[in-house]
Order: sequence, then C-alpha cells, then structure tokens
Amino acid sequence: MSWLENSIMARKGLAKGQAGSSHSITEADQGKYHYVYGPYVEPVLKVDPGAVVSAETHDAFEGQIQHETDKPSEILNFPFLNPQNGPVFVNGAEKGDTLAVYIKSIVPRGPQPRGTTVIMPDFGGLVPTGDTAMLNAPLPERVKKLHIDENGTKWNDKITLPYEPFIGTIGTSPEIEAISALQPDYYGGNMDLPDVGVGAVIYLPVNTKGALLYLGDCHAAQGDGELCGVAIEHPTVTTVQIDLIKGWSLKWPRLETENFIMSIGSSRPMEDAARIAYRDLIRWMATDYGFDEIEAYMLLTQCGRVRLGNMVDPKYTLGASIKKSFLV
Repeated sequence: MSWLENSIMARKGLAKGQAGSSHSITEADQGKYHYVYGPYVEPVLKVDPGAVVSAETHDAFEGQIQHETDKPSEILNFPFLNPQNGPVFVNGAEKGDTLAVYIKSIVPRGPQPRGTTVIMPDFGGLVPTGDTAMLNAPLPERVKKLHIDENGTKWNDKITLPYEPFIGTIGTSPEIEAISALQPDYYGGNMDLPDVGVGAVIYLPVNTKGALLYLGDCHAAQGDGELCGVAIEHPTVTTVQIDLIKGWSLKWPRLETENFIMSIGSSRPMEDAARIAYRDLIRWMATDYGFDEIEAYMLLTQCGRVRLGNMVDPKYTLGASIKKSFLV
C-alpha cells in the first residue's frame, strides 16, 4: 500500500487522493506563459478535484540562453523570468480552502544540452545586489550548458550529478495582488525548495475562487540555498494530481512526504523565514496531532530540521520539518 493512501490529501481531499480525468498543457495550449501570480488572467484549464495535469514547462529563461557564449545581461529582459504554466482553475475551490498538489513525475524534454546554469551580474548569494549594496564590481558573466537525462546531469567528464528534479516555482493566486513569479510568499511562488519534488504533496492556501494554480521553473538539481542564484534549469513535462480540501485554511504552504511533514516560510531576514516556518509547524502539530504548543516547541528544539530553499530571491525560503515517526 502506498503512503499516499494515508496522506492528508487522501483523508481530507474531495477526491480522496484518487486520480480523476487527465489533462495536458502543451506549449501551444499555454500560448503566453505568465511572469506574475495574480487573478487577472483567464485560466488555461478548468478541472475538477482529482484531475491529473501534465504541463510542458519552460526553463527559467524560456529557452533564450542557448549557447555558452551567450551573455545573459544582453539576452534576458528582467523581470520577465520564471515563465509559469497556468493558471489552472479548480472547480469548487474558494478562499479559505487548501489545494493539495501531488507531484507525480518530472521528465526532462527538449534538445540537448537542455540544462542551463549561469552567473548573472548583481545576482547571487555571495555578491553585492540591489538589496545588499556594496562597491565591489560584479562577477564576470558565465553560462554553462549541460546534458540532462533521467540518469543524471553531466557537469563535466568527472562529475555527474543525480537527476533530482523538483518544481522551483509553484503556487496559487493571491486574492488581489499581482506578484512577480520571482518572489516566494504566503501563496507559494518561487520557493526553490528541493523537497517540492516527485512523490511529495504540497498544500497551498486558496486565496481566490478557483485557486488559480501556477507552476514552472523546474530544476534538475540544486544545492541548499541556490547559492549563485541559478540552479540547473531545464524544460520538462511535469505531471501533478490536484485535490481540494474544503475548510482547511492555511497561512503558509505545507508539504508532506512519506516520512515527514514540513511548514514553509518565506521572508527576509532569513531568521524570520525560519521563525515563520517553525511557528506554523508548531501550530500544525498542536491542531492536527494533539500536541501542546509548548511541548511541540520543546520537541522541535531537539529533532526539528530546517531545509534552506533559496537565499537569493526577494524573500528567502526555509522549510521546517519533523519526522512522522515522532507524531505519535
């Protein structure tokens, strides 16, 4: 029996975690990709809870960087980065509900070398930026194109990185704001959290009618922090199964795997992101697992885990987790 059959999605979702009708969003179906999360565009698709949706995602640069001799500063038009598929309208979703998204598969697509990572001026975790202003000169631009398949990412003749794909940017629409797909926040967005990978369920707050799910920016691999600001970006066919949990109102995204639950916070400074995540996890443990809040606080001090998603975006993202074996 799969762990998914006992997941929160299966227990609370309208579709009970069962797969329903299948849908696809090809590049042609998508037409214009979106660079903003908001309620002001028409959905590309309307589905019922249980729907399985496969989307042809672009890389973070919408395929514009094709050669190692390219200069990102001359090609890219900031802030038009992180193209998003969707939005997908989920029938029955209303403000105060939660969208459950089970990530079934992420498969690389497109001609080789299909992977891209770059150094861009004034962007990254160890360089001066607009928010961290310094007199240092920018690092020189650099582009690395990479062969990616499901066996791994060939970094060079000696190093092959395992293929560990995840969705870098996924979320629901804010209620009235239109927010850049480069920013993570309470609705999800550009969290760049490697745990949002195949086999996980991410739970996202519904802020507007239909939820309006966006996703894109898939990564073939990424270390904690996404240090230079760019992971191994690649185009994919990403397949998710969508369910709807009525009346479960979340303040921040949550995630579930076979072995742990995680609360996700995004903010600056980084310690505030950690505080958001841990506070939400404590309250989750108290509400759904019978813990006293102070007891949960003390327990997490001993066995809690923090995963650093990104330390480069307008807000930083951290996930605070606890093993399910401790939720007795």
